[in-house]
Amino acid sequence: MAVTLAALVARFGGELVGDGARTVRQVAPLDRATPDEIGFVSQEKYLSQLAGTRAGAVILPADARDATDLPRILTPNPYLYFARVSALLNPPPRPPAGVHPAATVAPDAEIAADASIAAGAVIGSGAAIGARTVVGPNCVVGDHARVGADCLLHANVTVYHRCEVGDRVILHSACVIGSDGFGFAPSEGRWEKIPQIGRVLIGDDVEVGACTTIDRGALEDTVIEEGVKLDNLVQVAHNVTIGAHTAIAACTGIAGSAKIGRHCMIGGAAMIFGHIEIADGTRISTNTLITKSLPKAGTYTSAPPFTEHEVWQKNAVHMRNLDKLVNRVKQLEKRLNELENKP
Repeated sequence: MAVTLAALVARFGGELVGDGARTVRQVAPLDRATPDEIGFVSQEKYLSQLAGTRAGAVILPADARDATDLPRILTPNPYLYFARVSALLNPPPRPPAGVHPAATVAPDAEIAADASIAAGAVIGSGAAIGARTVVGPNCVVGDHARVGADCLLHANVTVYHRCEVGDRVILHSACVIGSDGFGFAPSEGRWEKIPQIGRVLIGDDVEVGACTTIDRGALEDTVIEEGVKLDNLVQVAHNVTIGAHTAIAACTGIAGSAKIGRHCMIGGAAMIFGHIEIADGTRISTNTLITKSLPKAGTYTSAPPFTEHEVWQKNAVHMRNLDKLVNRVKQLEKRLNELENKP
């Protein structure tokens, strides 16, 4: 696919400076771009790379108009603009509509005429697959589960029974929607399973990364609201609610019944305790442990920086004696106060 800069501006906006007839066929980083590719700079510190690039055109911030003589598109958000150009030039492959002969589809399942069901897929009784949705090889959509329109289920996705997936949802390989929550009752030294009878409800425009698991609710539903983005290897436990347009990076674990607000950003390997609430717009740094509710939006960090092992060992010794040290300081402050107040 090839497109002119003028066509890009007509489609996505921005200000064109230079030859609008310049054609680009692909996006690329500045240091590897060729004359039929377009690059971008979103931060001032990278503008120096323009001097050595072979790109045919670039996308720049509005205040970098004179940073190069190359044909350029000026925009307030070059990174977003670049993403849209990349999506235009790299449309995902779409298999033909229809049910592959090697798929297994229950007689009472509802499959849109223009949906695509790949080889090895299993669609359960009473399940529904929406218009233009692609169900990849070896996917399983359980009994009475529903998948909306324009969705993409990559290979080996599992959507358990009665779970619901909205429109324009992307589920990456090996993610599991609706597995049982971790619910067991102790009984005379043994564990007795608690039935998990809720569902998982996924809103529109959600993307779920590879090998991410979202457990069904124990009694109520686990809810992933619209526009949520979950990275690979995220664990979402039963009865969790994740608010709209929140983004969560890889290896994060969210315990049962936690409620995460809208427009939050959670870094990789963060751990969220159960039965707590996190305010809309909250940012949580990577490796941070959240043990109680965060009613006020802000940025929260608990991860200590790494050090050399020998330094860490010394600091660990001090940490073990921290309580004693605090008590000694209090005693010294008390003694100093007595001396200052002594007539």
